[in-house]
Amino acid sequence: MTKIKIFLLIITAIILTNCGTEDRFPLDKRYWTNDDYTTVISELRYGYKDDEKLPTFSDPETRLILEKFTDEQNFLVVLEDKELGLKYKNKVAESFFMQWKLMIDIYDQLDRKDNYIYDIEMLSIYHFGLGLQHQYFKLGNEEIKASADDPESSYIKNRINSNINTLVDNYKIYLDLVNEEGRFSEKGQNLYAKGIKTYFVKLVNLYPDANYKSMEHKVDLMINKTNVASIKSALTELKTAIITAQEAKEKEKEKEENK
Repeated sequence: MTKIKIFLLIITAIILTNCGTEDRFPLDKRYWTNDDYTTVISELRYGYKDDEKLPTFSDPETRLILEKFTDEQNFLVVLEDKELGLKYKNKVAESFFMQWKLMIDIYDQLDRKDNYIYDIEMLSIYHFGLGLQHQYFKLGNEEIKASADDPESSYIKNRINSNINTLVDNYKIYLDLVNEEGRFSEKGQNLYAKGIKTYFVKLVNLYPDANYKSMEHKVDLMINKTNVASIKSALTELKTAIITAQEAKEKEKEKEENK
């Protein structure tokens, strides 16, 4: 076979491979919509054989798929758009939230040693969901206030506080993964710890008046249980943030009582 023919065969194979990826995943789009996620999730769930490797960050040929799949800008571009209506953004946020629940199951796979096969990918999807929930509950509470006759009524305040407590409870699910730290690679353990420092501390700073008693108890248990330095450090930082928020809350309460 001549060098020219070999070269043409290689070029043809590359073109066919790229076309296949483009057909299966909308990589040409800057942002993925909910409809795109429906397509991609279906492809990842049913388009691969049981023994076939899913797209990963470590594979140069499929890395872009995961980068797009876990890109928070896909929902932020809509949810932070000041020109869009509140009801519309809440509808979009809810749809993304439902998609995220399906996303987790795709990469939650164990090998024969009970280690996660796709720990980096799974944790990145978890982080996508943690960031999404910040927006989802924030927008939901904004809509409650906007549609209320009296936004400052005790009823409305109780509804909002209830939503915030639900958000805190949802976040606690991520802390359960400390029990699985032995199934993560070292890189996965460090990424897990980064998620606590990035999203949980932000949660406490955003809602300093929320009830974190249950979360603080969970953090104490996980600090005692973890054997990973980076995770212990992240949990300790979270506990400090919670204590600081509680102390500030108590000072504000005393100040109000002394007026």
